[in-house]
Amino acid sequence: MISIILPAKNEAEALRGLLPRLRAAQPSAEIIVVDDGSSDGTKGICGEHGVQCLSSPYSMGNGAAIKRGARAARGEILVFMDADGQHSPDSIQPLLDRLSEGYDMVVGSRSWSDQAGVSRGVANTLYNRIASWMTGFKVMDLTSGFRAVRADKFREFLHLLPNGFSYPTTITMAFFRSAYPVSYFPIPVAQRIGKSHIRPLRDGVRFLLIIFKIATLYSPLKLFVPTGAGFFLIGFGYYLYTYFTVHRLTNMSALMFSAAVIIFLIGLISEQITALTYRRHD
Repeated sequence: MISIILPAKNEAEALRGLLPRLRAAQPSAEIIVVDDGSSDGTKGICGEHGVQCLSSPYSMGNGAAIKRGARAARGEILVFMDADGQHSPDSIQPLLDRLSEGYDMVVGSRSWSDQAGVSRGVANTLYNRIASWMTGFKVMDLTSGFRAVRADKFREFLHLLPNGFSYPTTITMAFFRSAYPVSYFPIPVAQRIGKSHIRPLRDGVRFLLIIFKIATLYSPLKLFVPTGAGFFLIGFGYYLYTYFTVHRLTNMSALMFSAAVIIFLIGLISEQITALTYRRHD
């Protein structure tokens, strides 16, 4: 059985057209709309189309809606897609076909032209390259919200998922870290219906934190060792300069050396914590 989960916040207009198409494309699937504190009649639209709706009294975030839907779903395979009309129901079957080839998760990957603006495209490209470097695998779209995944594998990491928009990053890195096969399949993306809930100023800082989260979720030492080495080289270079000019070790060089050691030790501890986090499922 397949469960299709759509996190929604004030997406009644888009759901009015999406739900009939979704039912036509996947007539035997369980469809769950997770209403994240909507105030526009989202629950009523679901009732009109006979779709299960899990409503929250207030907004808790996209990731929280994903977790709630995953807990309630009865299918062995979970399909997550946006409720704003960007994702086509016709793209679900190709993801399921790829999943049947032995993968545990298949992600619908967007092209550069399908990104919501140049800034988002640049940011996603940066995330993809960092994730590819961390994992050693080609990551095509780290932040895509359209994916098909095996339910038992996905639920292993519910405790790791944040309540905000960065759940795709977290689950992708968790699957790579646990050696669960991940594949990418190109999908078309339509213009969203309604207004985006992402605010560039507020969410810009949060998206930058995703970069650090990528490292801490997969291999912290890959982030902390180069950073510590950078501080060490700066300190060593400044030491050579002061040695030949004033013939002594300065406080600044000592501070850089100390920072390098502290950063390395933090990375070492983080690596052990990360290993223990995933070992519970081995």
